[in-house]
Amino acid sequence: MTITLTREQVRRVDELAIGRYGLAGLVLMENAGRNAAAITDRAYGPSGRAFICCGTGNNGGDGCVIARHLHNAGWSVRVLLAGEASRMTPDTSANFRIIQAMGLNPITAVDADTQNALVRSITEDEVVVDALLGTGFSGEVRSPLAELIHAINAAGKRAVVAIDLPSGLDCDSGTPAAATIRADLTITFVARKRGFDSPQAGAFLGRVEVADIGAPRELIAEVAAG
Repeated sequence: MTITLTREQVRRVDELAIGRYGLAGLVLMENAGRNAAAITDRAYGPSGRAFICCGTGNNGGDGCVIARHLHNAGWSVRVLLAGEASRMTPDTSANFRIIQAMGLNPITAVDADTQNALVRSITEDEVVVDALLGTGFSGEVRSPLAELIHAINAAGKRAVVAIDLPSGLDCDSGTPAAATIRADLTITFVARKRGFDSPQAGAFLGRVEVADIGAPRELIAEVAAG
């Protein structure tokens, strides 16, 4: 039986992995990003080009880990942080500092004009990695992220890889916001999300692969059983 999780169940897996088993949040993020990078490299490598769009939440931290591992795999990597650096979660900030120390030169852009100018520089051989919004998102995407998502969808590019789920898609209902990433490949963590089974979601997900984050499988089954 295929396991699907709601956003609350995803949070519960993280909480118990950290609290019961002592898995640090940074370790879970590292596992998620490393495995997502491996899937991306397998799908579009070797030695490809990536434009990685990161938000300030933990989804953006996954993107920073992906940037590091793709770089180490021989990819040419560009990273955009779409938001104020001061608003990053602690684990995201830690991984952002690592890619800065590596000389990957991530660009921080807060306003729509700067973000969209960067998106216009995307080339047709680049894979866009969407690490903007995670499973906690619901409702409508606010400006300037809405404009950024529309610009990514319109850009000439090789493919879009969504991390955990396409930004703008509701994890539980599968309802797309007015601005929702259209992915060619969605790399989701732990298990498929409940909303992926919605007929509305299919046009945005592309192919779906599940990536491990190191949470014990017994824990995942326990949380899924409710």
